[in-house]
Amino acid sequence: MITSRNIFRHELIGLYLEVVDSSNKSLIGLCGNVVDETKKTLSIDVSYETKDSTAKNCLNQDSSLNQNLVLDSQKMIPKKNSIFHFKIPNGKWVEIEGKALVSSPEDRIKKKFKKI
Repeated sequence: MITSRNIFRHELIGLYLEVVDSSNKSLIGLCGNVVDETKKTLSIDVSYETKDSTAKNCLNQDSSLNQNLVLDSQKMIPKKNSIFHFKIPNGKWVEIEGKALVSSPEDRIKKKFKKI
């Protein structure tokens, strides 16, 4: 089971995320499911983007009401210069600095992490 303490040791593909900070300001506020992961990037299916997006906005998204809907779009987000909020299966949000995720997924799950 994925928790806030062991999220680094699990697969990120399929988890819902929001970009809360990034060196590329146009990526801030993107929300969506992770569809692919490489050593340095996360690819997400973009559900929508908004300038004032927060985790609450991502939680309460409604495509019929959203004026900024982006359909069938994937965005590639660099891990190193970003901060993410991941929604884990128990419904809680976990904030992770992307630089902690920089490594290939198969190597990251073997890596030892300091206690959070």
